[in-house]
Amino acid sequence: MNTQKSHQPPTLFKLIKATVLAIIVAGVVLVSTVLPAEFGIDPTGVGKMLGLTALSSPSAQAASQPAGQPSAPAKPAKGMESPGPVTQPPGGLVIKSKIPYRSDEMSITLKPGEGTEIKVSMSKGEQLVYNWQSEGGPVNVDMHGEKTNDGDNSVSYWKGMQLTSDQGIFIAPYDGTHGWFWRNRSDNPVTVKIKASGFYEKFVRLK
Repeated sequence: MNTQKSHQPPTLFKLIKATVLAIIVAGVVLVSTVLPAEFGIDPTGVGKMLGLTALSSPSAQAASQPAGQPSAPAKPAKGMESPGPVTQPPGGLVIKSKIPYRSDEMSITLKPGEGTEIKVSMSKGEQLVYNWQSEGGPVNVDMHGEKTNDGDNSVSYWKGMQLTSDQGIFIAPYDGTHGWFWRNRSDNPVTVKIKASGFYEKFVRLK
């Protein structure tokens, strides 16, 4: 004897009834929760009772701002503040300086194994733009500085090995002397040519 029950497909009436019920439920959810929470529209008053209207306020939207998108400009890192008044018009940044602008160039030939150093004196926050190239072969370089009244203690900013050129912008992290030390590790003479422009004092070869 076959005891399995036959499954009859739902009638058209039942399908229409289920569809209408689903539309009614969706409408109730839309009016009572979605509109108050997203747009602050609360025709039934249920959203206010449930505290959903507060979610659409500007303060709540600001609190939900994704990380990595600050609402205000970030402050400069400690020790890197501008030395003078800063004006930031649309599309640009202006940093004032009391140090006279200057430009310098120097060419130095290094024998095999020989090293040399060029230093400038800068105040904290001042800037210079530099470019150097080596002709005849690569060199090792150490860009570093010493604080004023701190003896021979030096801080290395950046090092490179077997380079033939480098360029960039340097911002002094403190009052003192700052510069480059090159060493020729090849078997042939190498000539280093450097150009610098900015707000600094002195531009001398130390050794």
